[in-house]
Amino acid sequence: MTYVLVVVVLTLAFPWGGAAIARRLAAVLPPHWACWLLTGAAVLLAGGTISALVGLFHVPFLASLEQLSFTRVLEEWPAAVPLAGAAGAVMLAQSVLLVRRWLQHRSLLKRAWLVADEGTGDGDLLVVPGSDVDAFALPGYRGRRGRVVMTSGMVRSLKTGERGVLLAHERAHLAGRHHLLSAVVDLVTVVHPALRSLRTSLAFHLERWADEEAAAVVGDRRVAAAAVARAALAGAAHGRSGGYPLLSATSGPVPQRVEALLLPEPAAPHGAFRRAGAVSLAGTVVVAAVGALALAYGLHEYVEYAARQLIGAPSGCSGFWNLLGA
Repeated sequence: MTYVLVVVVLTLAFPWGGAAIARRLAAVLPPHWACWLLTGAAVLLAGGTISALVGLFHVPFLASLEQLSFTRVLEEWPAAVPLAGAAGAVMLAQSVLLVRRWLQHRSLLKRAWLVADEGTGDGDLLVVPGSDVDAFALPGYRGRRGRVVMTSGMVRSLKTGERGVLLAHERAHLAGRHHLLSAVVDLVTVVHPALRSLRTSLAFHLERWADEEAAAVVGDRRVAAAAVARAALAGAAHGRSGGYPLLSATSGPVPQRVEALLLPEPAAPHGAFRRAGAVSLAGTVVVAAVGALALAYGLHEYVEYAARQLIGAPSGCSGFWNLLGA
């Protein structure tokens, strides 16, 4: 059982290192590349964690396939059933948290649309009356297309050119369907605590992505930087909504976003860097896949070998477990 436990521990510990690598790589990539990298890494790391838990949970089931009684399993592998029970409990808790998080998202989206229904406007812009200072991209809901929601307080806080920046920023969120990336990463954070850092990093890079799109639309990076700074200051003074699924120009570490807008537009990575990024992503996929396959193979071989030993039949194993000292 030692080999199985080693594989499980490594698989469950891998997300800590994988998340750190993904964040560092995202920091040197253009925003849209960084967003896709972080989302892909979060999904792969969550998948590896679930694979390890499913493998542990199926140990008693695999033993039953080898015609071992439950009592005999407890006698020979006293830790197998407790570990399977712990894995099952963790997966149950993950399922409950996942459903709870999803319901929270839907509830927030519903409340945001109720607020938006009070607004007036033309096209994809809705201006909601009130003294609150807020603006966000509102995803589509129940057949209604996404809209940009801006309070009258935010409209009064910005100059004419800055309003155009804010509108372009929120439109970029809608056009890029950034709320889907945010939702995926936010939901998979319930699988492993290491993934929470990816959610924070993704939120920053999503705002940077929209910042760059807005700067390209208005054609002036300094005006875009001023608009982001002014909107954030006004929003901080009066409070705002923010958070998934309400992607807002006033969220995230604003000083870093403003500083980035005052620099030249980030260039697309050159061929060598793209290849390095592709290799890093492929490496993450391979490690996750190999870990899952090794766990599945190891569990099957271990149970088969143990079953042959217990029922007194000659071992038909390839010697894999004997080499490992199982």
